[in-house]
Amino acid sequence: MNWDRIQGNWKQTTGRVKEQWGKLTDDDLDIVAGRRDQLAGMIQERYGLAKEDAEKQLSAWQRSATDAWFGKDDAAKKH
Repeated sequence: MNWDRIQGNWKQTTGRVKEQWGKLTDDDLDIVAGRRDQLAGMIQERYGLAKEDAEKQLSAWQRSATDAWFGKDDAAKKH
């Protein structure tokens, strides 16, 4: 999925982020505010990962994103 779509729906996406990376707090996610590079850095910091490993996890998570993550209102806008 396109990162712009994830960033544009950040409030709906934060729950999915916390499911994947439970060590991230609401404050962390407020700081990230949908910025991919910030999220990768936060994952790297919280989990003690190498930059490349954090990027791999984030890329895999991004590929798993679906329209269902964003709720009915957003899906209705597309149609």
